[in-house]
Amino acid sequence: MQSAQTNTIGDILQARGLVKAADIAQASRLQAEAGGLLGQALLRIGAVSEEDLLIAQSEQLGLPIMLSERVSIDPDDYSRAMTTLGLNARWLTARQCAVWQTSDTAPVFMLAQDIVSPELREQIERRCYKAGVELSDFVASNQTIEKALFHIREDSLKDTDGLTDDDTVRLKEMAEEAPVIDFVNRVFSTALRENASDIHIEPFEHKFQVRYRIDGVLHTKQTDPKSNFDAVASRIKLLSGMDIAERRLPQDGRQTIRFAGQDIDLRVSALPGSWGESLVMRLLKKETELPDLEAIGLEGHAKTTLQELLSQPNGVILVTGPTGSGKSTTLYRGLRGLNDGVRKIITIEDPVEYDMDGIIQIQTNAGIGYTFAKGLRAILRQDPDIIMVGEIRDGETATIAAQAALTGHLVLSTLHTNSALAAVARLVDIGLEPYMVISAVRGLVAQRLVRRLCQSCSVPVAKPDGENMIWDMIKSGAIIDPQLKGKNNWRESQGCPACNHTGFNGRVAIFETVKMDNALSEAILEGASLQKLLEVARGQGFITLLEDGILKARSGVTTLTEVFRVCGANATTVDLSGDNEDA
Repeated sequence: MQSAQTNTIGDILQARGLVKAADIAQASRLQAEAGGLLGQALLRIGAVSEEDLLIAQSEQLGLPIMLSERVSIDPDDYSRAMTTLGLNARWLTARQCAVWQTSDTAPVFMLAQDIVSPELREQIERRCYKAGVELSDFVASNQTIEKALFHIREDSLKDTDGLTDDDTVRLKEMAEEAPVIDFVNRVFSTALRENASDIHIEPFEHKFQVRYRIDGVLHTKQTDPKSNFDAVASRIKLLSGMDIAERRLPQDGRQTIRFAGQDIDLRVSALPGSWGESLVMRLLKKETELPDLEAIGLEGHAKTTLQELLSQPNGVILVTGPTGSGKSTTLYRGLRGLNDGVRKIITIEDPVEYDMDGIIQIQTNAGIGYTFAKGLRAILRQDPDIIMVGEIRDGETATIAAQAALTGHLVLSTLHTNSALAAVARLVDIGLEPYMVISAVRGLVAQRLVRRLCQSCSVPVAKPDGENMIWDMIKSGAIIDPQLKGKNNWRESQGCPACNHTGFNGRVAIFETVKMDNALSEAILEGASLQKLLEVARGQGFITLLEDGILKARSGVTTLTEVFRVCGANATTVDLSGDNEDA
């Protein structure tokens, strides 16, 4: 290691305008109480990002930065280094230090949270000199150090947890320890930095892994020894208001936390499994701005239809799709446009996902029997003009919503079906008569989310994978899309730092929308099949989710592969083409 510069880490960060004197004072107080390094204290209070801290540490100490992908993943490399140095795993983990060596004569690589600790350096340097090997040390992010420490800890600590279900006091103590707080904070920090919507913490026999859902796809980011899991799980359960002693029954928790200057609505689900509780956390940023309709991906026929539906004075408008397909965002965007200060708008949700000024928002509470149906009945006594129901789950709610629409209210809601037209059969299935469906429902919308190509690294491609399939489907009548005769702008992803080398950055929705016109109403009363309803809807310019996705892929927004991943080309083809066995 080169000689350290005289400037402290606080001096360097302050000189660069990354922290203020007040931040350093606050971090110094935390350091005095809890110990540790000033840089880690600044990180813990959210005053500085880990990337900026690493660059400052590298400058201060004259050490290069170790990238996560350069850390060895071979357990033998860690065992070899410990044998070379004559050190055991417990001594190293107690000092948050990881060492590895790719061969007996190769340098010993070292990472540590306190890389300049005199005791640590004296021992490692002396033992490297005695063994006749070079020492190569680095500064690294906490997550990179944890990645290396996993291999040091795994064998020595995997059987030492020994916790019982009733050991509540010990669980709370563990959850309040600084390393556990730092670990959970790093998980949140990574999730926010990479715009993850969900965090999955999943235990297995000897380890647990942390995965992030980014743009709808899960990515495994780190793996840690099972011995750390109980403390991490207890910390998360404390944050979300759950019972940390209960590990046999499923639990749900919710809390608003402030992290790195942002208010975050944290929703947590704990599900007991064979090796411990699987924890899933959904993160909703309170100050998140609602995108406009174009940014969502609504355009062309779908946009025109939805705008026409939202201009109706009464009736039911349903947005369908699976969980996480963006239905609530579309409804909120519609409410934002309808919120003119003249009409009274009330929502009933589970939970309230966006706080909106000028709108009365109610949350259901199944624990006391306050369901969507009961809440909706109460809302009707409040003289509303517009009502949003988070989800129609049963016949009672559907009936009340339909009656509200027939008595002059505009009702917006969601329904879990695979397509817009399938909502008709679903409503009948849960108890609405066909005549009630056509009288109350004004329009149906279905949507999915596909990943948007990264604008920094996507490149044109002459013939994308799946183009032949498209033309075969058009010829067979499975899909119809005359707009494909225009100019192509097919693109494919390359991967770059801006998109974390995934090739995608953000998501865009694909839509299908249909109005309840006379022709469609007659077909429903006649008990027409889904295929027949589709043929009727084609008369008003209806295009399917798959077709809208193909258009977006053709315009360079996403890829055909991504559209087929989300829509399922084979299943969609069968649904739309009926007798087409080749599909």
